[in-house]
Formats: sequence, structure tokens, C-alpha cells
Amino acid sequence: MKLIHHGGHLGVTGSCHQLWTDDEHSLLVDCGTFQGDDARDHPNPEIKFSLRGIESLLLTHVHIDHCGRIPHLIAAGFEQPIYCSGPTARLLPLVMQDALKIGFTRNQRLIDKFNDKIAKLLQPLPYHQWHPIQGGCKLRLRPAGHVLGSTIFEVELPNGQMAVFSGDLGPRHAPLLTEFSSPERADLLVMESTYGDRIHEGRADRQSRLETVLRKTLADKGVTIIPAFSLGRTQDILFEMNGIFEAIQKQQGRSLMKQVDVIVDSPLASRFTQIYDDLQEFWSAEAQGVLKTDDQPLVFENLTTVGDHQEHLATLDQLVKHKLPAVVVAGSGMCTGGRVMNYLRRLIGEPTTDIVFCGYQARGTPGSYIQRGSDWVRLDGRKYQIRADVHQLSGYSAHADQRDLLRFVAGFTEKPYRIRLVHGEYHVRKTLEAELDQRGYHVD
Repeated sequence: MKLIHHGGHLGVTGSCHQLWTDDEHSLLVDCGTFQGDDARDHPNPEIKFSLRGIESLLLTHVHIDHCGRIPHLIAAGFEQPIYCSGPTARLLPLVMQDALKIGFTRNQRLIDKFNDKIAKLLQPLPYHQWHPIQGGCKLRLRPAGHVLGSTIFEVELPNGQMAVFSGDLGPRHAPLLTEFSSPERADLLVMESTYGDRIHEGRADRQSRLETVLRKTLADKGVTIIPAFSLGRTQDILFEMNGIFEAIQKQQGRSLMKQVDVIVDSPLASRFTQIYDDLQEFWSAEAQGVLKTDDQPLVFENLTTVGDHQEHLATLDQLVKHKLPAVVVAGSGMCTGGRVMNYLRRLIGEPTTDIVFCGYQARGTPGSYIQRGSDWVRLDGRKYQIRADVHQLSGYSAHADQRDLLRFVAGFTEKPYRIRLVHGEYHVRKTLEAELDQRGYHVD
């Protein structure tokens, strides 16, 4: 079984893996954007590998490091089916529109034309069923618990061999999504290793720490900035913040409406949240239970969504001038661009500001510099002193930790014949590899 990586093997971002189904035919799994230090090593996003014999693309989910090079793939001549889950098919046009505006064009007519082309290639498939695809292969999708629509792919080759691609696996007890389940067997398991060297804090601990930060914001009338990915993290945080504010209101016996604003300053995140709400059938059992008493757990009374750029600037000016207590959720999650940059530039030097990281910060990104306790950070070429309090809530990560990754492998009915670790920094992959070796697994 031949596998070549065009990204995401020796680094964390740019996931793109090519699996040969026979001597002449192959399929791709993901085609993502390089970020952080990976982008410096791969500055040209254009497709440099041959498309000859590639019969399909399997898309695990719509985070940009897994799908962001699809425009370049299509520009290179790719016209084959794109297989994914139903929710991924709903979300992808929004992600592609954003990616095209950054990397290609802001001309809406051209963007719409491109999305029309993608729509013709998309082949959404239901979970838990085997589907015949090109080259005599069969395909089955399993929920990965990472973000809405995220998928584990099982690929049965014509010779009966089985390749399994984990995509990005979610943690246990995620508030909104059904957690992953392991397939029966794999001759080759290609598995992510993002947090293969650590254990996340528990859900109760992360909620308690987030509540502590929120109470501090209420007390000192400061601003808490949460750089969050528009898809997944934002919805998880809103879900749990809703519960925290309800608990505080019960304790205080009064509404928080006039005490603090919760601002989601990301049009893309707002549209994703609406799609999450539309696809409640894919929510976890816990979230389904909450729906019986709260028909809008992602929306609450002191929540404000910011629309266009002028409204964004006005909101920022109001926070700075009037020192209003607020919680701002804005992208990008690694502080590499987006509206969160303006909040950081204006507020990172204030001692009453709190910055809360809830997800992975790729090495070389501004988020990584802020997270690791630096005294200053360079934002768009200018140096800013960091006087804000910085917090890392690892329990909100959308990625499985070492314990859950090992649980995923142990859950196979038959021990995987060999394992290829991807999507992780070198020392992290080596740590997870050692753990797997101790348990008798073959990692190549």
C-alpha cells in the first residue's frame, strides 16, 4: 500500500495525503493550507504534484489546514468527486468563499462561479454506510468528534486491504458533538498526533477556569479576548458560556444584561453558528438534552453579533473609550489575521485585558508568541508590549489528547498492522510513537 504526503506529515498544517489504490490510480485525503512555520517552508500554495490518476478527494473536515488548497487543486485541473459528510458539504462553500477572498479574488461573481464548480464535485455521503467509489474501492465514514461534519474515512482497496484516515479526532466529552468510535481493522492507519504528548485538563476544570476569567472581567470591567476558530471552538465556547452566565445570574439573583456584553465579532462564525443550529440532528446526546429546556443554547440575552467592518470599528472604539466589561470572541484562532488583530493591537497593553487561548497555536504564529509568555509580540510588523493576562484552557481543544489518541487505537477490533503518524510537531510525534511502541504497535 503506497502513501505519499504532500503536506501535514512532518508538520501540523497543510494536510494532504495521496493513497495509491493500485499501480496507476490513487485518491487524495484533504488538501489544506500551510500555516505558521510550515508556511515559511512552503510559501507557494500552488499544487506541485501531478494529478494524473487521482480519482477522488476525501475531505475530512473544513478547517483551512485541511481544505484551504482546494481552490489551487481545482485551478490545477482537478475535476473529480469530492467525498465528505453532509454537514461538511453545507459548511464548505462558506470556508471556500473566505479562502478565495484571501488568496484569489474579492470579485463575488468569480467566487460564486468557483463555488458552483465545487458544488458539482461534492458528493456528500451518510455516516456508517459502505459506498462504492472509483477504482473498485469502498468507503465508509465515521464521525470524528472534532468539528461539525468531521470524518474518519475507512477505505477498502480492491485487493481487500484497509486504509483508515483519522482526520482530526475530537476529545472525549465535547459539549456539542458525538465522540469518535474506532473502526474494526486497518492494514494502514494514518492518524493525527497534534496533542500526542499531553493530557488535556478535564471539562469541569476548564469550565471553572473560564468562569474565573469571566468573573474577573465583571469585577475589573476589562475585556476578555478569545481568539477562536470560526468553526467548532466558537460554538463550544458559546454553549458553555451560556451555562456559566446562567449559573452566575442564579447566584446573584439578577440579570447580567447590563453588566457584560458577549461579542461575537466574526461574520463567518455567525454563519457557521446558524448552520450548527440548523443541523442539531448531528449534535451529541448531551446537547440534545439541553435542547429540551433551551431551544437556543448558542444564543443568550447578552450576546451581540457584529456585522460589517464599520460596525466592527465602532464596537472596538466603544470598548476602548468607555472601558465597558466585555467578552470578545473573534477570529483568527491563531491570531494570524482577522478582526481579533484589531482588538489585540488596541487592548493587549492593558492590565485589565485577559486573552484566553482555547486551541492549538502553530509555532511561528502571533498566538504562539503570546501564549508562551513573551513580553511583546509583533503584529503586522509592529511591536506591542503584552500587559494583558494570558490564559491557556487546553480543555477546550478540538483535538484529542494523548489518552484519547491511544484509546482510539486500542478500540480497533483487530490491532492495526501499521500506523503512520501525521499532523504533529516532531517531538510530539516521537512521544506518541514511543507510547504506541510500548503497547506493541508498529509505527513507521
